[in-house]
Amino acid sequence: MRTDNLKESKVYIIGSGIAGLASAVYLIKDANISGRNIHILEKDLIAGGATDGSGNPEQGYVVRGGRMHEMHYECYWELLSHIPSLENPNISVRDESYEFNERFVSNAQARLLKDGKKLDVSSYGLSFEQQMDFIKLTYVTEKSLGDKRIEDWFDQAFFDTKFWYIWSTMFAFQKWSSLVVMRRYMKRFMHLVDGLPKLGGVMRTKYNQYDSVIKPMKKYLEEKGVKFEMGKEVVDIDFNLSSDKKTATLIYLKDKTEILLSKNDFLFFTNGSITESTDNGSWNTPAKLKGVEESGSWKLWQKIAKKDHSFGNPNPFCQNIDLQKWYSFTATMKDNTFLDYMENFSGNVDGTGGLVTITDSNWLMSIVIARQPHFPTQPSDVKIFWGYGLYPDRKGNYIDKSMAECTGEEILEELYYHLKIQDIMKPITQAGKVNCIPVSMPFVDSLFMPYNIGDRPNVIPEGSTNFAFLGQFAQAPKDCVFTVEYSVRTAQMAVYGLFNTNKEVHPMYESTHNPKYLLEALIAISR
Repeated sequence: MRTDNLKESKVYIIGSGIAGLASAVYLIKDANISGRNIHILEKDLIAGGATDGSGNPEQGYVVRGGRMHEMHYECYWELLSHIPSLENPNISVRDESYEFNERFVSNAQARLLKDGKKLDVSSYGLSFEQQMDFIKLTYVTEKSLGDKRIEDWFDQAFFDTKFWYIWSTMFAFQKWSSLVVMRRYMKRFMHLVDGLPKLGGVMRTKYNQYDSVIKPMKKYLEEKGVKFEMGKEVVDIDFNLSSDKKTATLIYLKDKTEILLSKNDFLFFTNGSITESTDNGSWNTPAKLKGVEESGSWKLWQKIAKKDHSFGNPNPFCQNIDLQKWYSFTATMKDNTFLDYMENFSGNVDGTGGLVTITDSNWLMSIVIARQPHFPTQPSDVKIFWGYGLYPDRKGNYIDKSMAECTGEEILEELYYHLKIQDIMKPITQAGKVNCIPVSMPFVDSLFMPYNIGDRPNVIPEGSTNFAFLGQFAQAPKDCVFTVEYSVRTAQMAVYGLFNTNKEVHPMYESTHNPKYLLEALIAISR
């Protein structure tokens, strides 16, 4: 931790996802760094990273994914308590979100479907042996598990249980995902296990997360003087590496410019990205699958990882795209028919149902109908919903193509087939009142890939004097990746670790320490 006078220090943050933005907030609020001395370098032309949302009613809206929240995101909600809402600057984004979730409580009535009908989810369907495997996993050490996969721990029948359908689609786990990560989720979200079939305890923001979280954070930071330098891709970083110290000294940009770091300057790097190299298709064209070569953060991390072993190993997270990818889609409809049908069918008004998973879909397709409007600019006669498929390389049950090969129109036809509403939706399609944009996401499950200790670098590598890693691929003990909480926690760890703030990282909520939640979870898995 540096204790010298850092009032005029410049801080360069690579990546404008929520980890980078949170770092900037903490630097200003807790480290007393002037906003005008903070530079956020972003290779894209829009901030937000994976916390995104874009489009319009004519060309169609796109949300590549959505982060679910819950009450015990200690770092995240505290951060948002300092950010004024865009719609009402007199209240915070946190309070706006709390009020929204008091009105629209998750209580899914159609969590799993088969043959177009709702499945009874009152029982998880776990055998006694599977229940014991579940319990044993919470008591072994992470170190003992190494890079094992989930399928190395549970029997094959486990992956046909209702528990697995609910669990895997809610969090996007695959059976080849990291067992260590599965264990963390089981411990971290023990208090939600009883309510998972109805998505009890799941919270969301008022609009998509770009409009509800990123835009107000960006406005807050810009008003503090933070400089957002968009279209600035970092391609390399020089370090002064000695036996006991590691200091970032020079930043190389793709446009051939360089940034020299003085002795009082700092660098934060969001290493890796789950939304790198994504591609949007259209109503008439499938999305294209890209890879590492089209990425920025993965290539940069690979380059600097070769310079010191403490900078981690990105390869387990980016070299198995076929095991990491899935495809999402966003439908935009100038018609109420689909949402009206789903409300009558499910018993959920929009914003209360959450994830609906079609268990007999070859693609294992799920959809979410958020509270409308999901965008502040969304007209009242336009409705949207989001969906994804965990197995995009399999051929559809109706469409004789893999999901990866499908256009937006074909993906909706497959969905209508499973819901048995092809006849209902045909006139809407023929009238041109629907659009659907598929998105290929080659790295979206990369954070779940099996890995070994050290592959994720520590937020502040040992000996670092001015350098920190941020986000999903930095190591935050105990907490769960694929959550905004994890990203914000790494931001706190970076700022509070490198600066003398007299602040401590918020302790993680550990529901396994509460006998009430342990008992409820045991009862739930045995039903």
